[in-house]
Amino acid sequence: MKRSLFSGCCLLMVIQMQPLQAAPAGGQEAVTVACGDCQPGSRQTGTPASGLRFSCPAGEVVKFGQAVDAYLLSNGISMRHIAKTIDTEHGTLSYVMRTDRQTHDTLALARHPALRVKDERLLLPGAHGTMRPIHTVSKQEILLALMQTGRLTAFDAPACSLDTLKDHVAIRQNIVAWAENLNWVWPNGGQARWNTRYWRRGTPRHDVPLHVAVNDAFINQRLYSIGCYTGAKLVMIQGVLDYYQRIKRDPEQVKRIEARLWSNQDPLTDIEPGRMWDFEADFDNKEQNRPGKLLTIQYGVPARHFVPGDWAYFLNTDAKSYQKTGYEGSNAIYLGRNRFDDFYNDHNHAYTYHEKLDEVYQWRHGVFSRSRDAAKIKPLSRQAMARLEQPPKQGGLVNDFRVYPYFFGAPLPELPRQK
Repeated sequence: MKRSLFSGCCLLMVIQMQPLQAAPAGGQEAVTVACGDCQPGSRQTGTPASGLRFSCPAGEVVKFGQAVDAYLLSNGISMRHIAKTIDTEHGTLSYVMRTDRQTHDTLALARHPALRVKDERLLLPGAHGTMRPIHTVSKQEILLALMQTGRLTAFDAPACSLDTLKDHVAIRQNIVAWAENLNWVWPNGGQARWNTRYWRRGTPRHDVPLHVAVNDAFINQRLYSIGCYTGAKLVMIQGVLDYYQRIKRDPEQVKRIEARLWSNQDPLTDIEPGRMWDFEADFDNKEQNRPGKLLTIQYGVPARHFVPGDWAYFLNTDAKSYQKTGYEGSNAIYLGRNRFDDFYNDHNHAYTYHEKLDEVYQWRHGVFSRSRDAAKIKPLSRQAMARLEQPPKQGGLVNDFRVYPYFFGAPLPELPRQK
């Protein structure tokens, strides 16, 4: 059924789908509504402030929406679970999961029977030119998480293109794939160790291509003894460079990204925005407006909202154990399927959300290895665990930001000039 409502505002076309909870078979009901009937977005055009949003030339938005629909369907996403909104006047298009607006949880998406989420099997390069299979998060789950309520991912022009969306989803998947099976050595407060064939004290050798040096950290993992901060940065860099070098085969983009990483002569530094660390007592305010070389940041994200490929931070709020080098907090990559990385294979390659919270919390009890110090673990009640899910200011451990790659199909922020 189609109807029109006018309230002196732009005209929108909303495709109303069946709620996810019911998810019955059947068609869609197209309803035309006015701006005043919609949740305002950041541009005040009436598009939803959650999920995926595209801002394109007004005359192209309907055709572009058809292309996005086809991409979602090709990744096993039924349009019955999605609310699609088109604003033909302002050229905006949005996709939001048809879930309870108060429920922003992405951790259980893979277990929802109606969504029929499945892992994907990929091949990653191994030692001596071999390829190894790995089961990892699907593009389907990444897209569903991007469309979940509680968080907006905006592809505004010139990033409003299907290729930019596809690249972003594939990069997130590649980040996760490389984080699935890690076995680095934990330095435990000691000096880091690197494969000197490719690295000199944490800086890639200039006589080796950057993507080759980074790739070696994943091929010869036992030659690297690094902290979780360095581990998170390596995973992010590998996910991006390997995508453009091996998967998309775009040498010009690789060249641009590597030049950006080398811009301060130290590729592993400053890949994230400076303000990511503004919660620390010794934060340098000069870093507040420094953009990341590779990553951007989003604040105000609900506690249980993670998109596979996100870099999150779990803060150790215990003053005493915080002073122990390496235990200030946990830099965690979300792998999808309610799993977070395990850089050192101390917990069978992954932690669930509650296991990650418990890991950081238990440091105050001297549990610095889940296998070695298991006897020191003090179980948490359900109420205590719920509290830990909140931001630190509310008694929890999870900072409310998420860090993730730029949209590389669009211009990137200018980096500070080096003196």
